[in-house]
This record gives sequence, C-alpha cells and structure tokens, in this order.
Amino acid sequence: MKLLLWVTKLIMFTSILIIMISTLLSKKSIDDKEKISPFECGFNPKNNYRNPFSIQFFLVALIFLIFDVEITLLLPLILTANSSNLMVWFGLVTYFILILILGLLHEWKFGALDWLN
Repeated sequence: MKLLLWVTKLIMFTSILIIMISTLLSKKSIDDKEKISPFECGFNPKNNYRNPFSIQFFLVALIFLIFDVEITLLLPLILTANSSNLMVWFGLVTYFILILILGLLHEWKFGALDWLN
C-alpha cells in the first residue's frame, strides 16, 4: 500500500514538473493577435459583429436540414420492404410521405420558401 502511495506521489510530481517546464519553455507571444483570434470561415472577426444576416437563408437551410433527416429516415424502409407485410409497409411509407408533403405545403403557404421578402 505504501509503495502504491509513493508511486502515485512520484507520478504527480513528475507530471507537475513537466507541465511547469513546458510552460516556461513554450514560445507564446501575446502580441500575435491573429493566432489567438477566433477563426470563422467566411467572416472577418475584426469587423462589426452586427452585420445583417439573411433570415430567409437560415430558414431555407433549416428546412433543408429537416427534410434531409426525414429522407434519411425513409431509406431504411426500402431495405425492409421484402421482409415486412406489404400492406403495413405501404401504409407506413404513405403516411410518412404524406406528413412530409403536408409540411412542405405548410411552409410554402406561409412563405418560408420565398427568397424575396
């Protein structure tokens, strides 16, 4: 038990010593603002953060994401067509696609798909 405690203390001491030496020897430069600034693809972080953002683009991207996930949920149904009861499978697929079409019509009716607003 004493040996385990001694080895644990040795490991802790060695770890702290290595961390302190690496911190002292590292070549950090506080003056290098480019390296410590956040990188955002396509955006310059030095400009004004209150630039106008297209809500329509965001809505269309969100709708695409939702429909993409729903299509991904539809793909396994194709593989289960041979091993399922065909009437139950057809009813399930029809119901799922009907929900997708009704959602698309709802979004179209309320103008979520219009680019020019």
